[in-house]
Amino acid sequence: MSNSNLFLKSGFLRAPLQNGVGRFVPQLQRIVFKFCKTHGASRGMRDFIEQDLLDFAKQNPNIVVYMKPRRHRSPVIVAEYLNGDRFWMSMHNKTHDEITKWVEVMRTQQGDIAATRLRKLQYTDHPSIQGPWTPFTFKDPELNVASLPDSKYGANDRLPMSATEKLRLMFEQQKLNESDIKTAE
Repeated sequence: MSNSNLFLKSGFLRAPLQNGVGRFVPQLQRIVFKFCKTHGASRGMRDFIEQDLLDFAKQNPNIVVYMKPRRHRSPVIVAEYLNGDRFWMSMHNKTHDEITKWVEVMRTQQGDIAATRLRKLQYTDHPSIQGPWTPFTFKDPELNVASLPDSKYGANDRLPMSATEKLRLMFEQQKLNESDIKTAE
C-alpha cells in the first residue's frame, strides 16, 4: 500500500447541504472554457463552443459559463463547485464528443471527490452516543452461559434425523446385538 493518500485532503463523503432532502441544488457553480482561436489542439473545444454551448447554457441557467480565449495555449476546462472545490482538466486534442461527456460529468458531480482521502466510510451529523447497532444488541444475556442445543432456546428437536445420526444408531444397535449374542453363549 502506498502513502500517496497522505498528501490528499481528508474529509467525509456526504451530501452537501443536505442536498435532496428538501429540494435539489446543483453543485456546479461556474465553468470556464479556456481555448485558443487558432491552435489545432483546441479544435474540439471550438466545435463544442460553436455547436453545444448555447444549449448547455439554456438548459443549466444556474451555472455561470465563461469563455476565455488565450493565444497558443492548450484548451482547459475549470469547474468550480459550491463547496469551494475547483476541478481543472486539460482538453488537449480531445474531440467534440469527449468534451461533451466531460462537461456532463462535471455538471453532475459534487466536487473533486476523487482527490479526497476518506476518514470513515460513514458520516452523520448526529452520531449516536449508544454506539453502533449489532444483531446481538437486544439479545438476552442468559444465552451467553447457556449450554446449547436447548429446547428453551429453539433447539432443533423438530428436524428429522440425519443420515449420519441414523447410521450411528444402527451401529450402536448392532454392537448391542453382538454383545447380547456373546453373553448368551
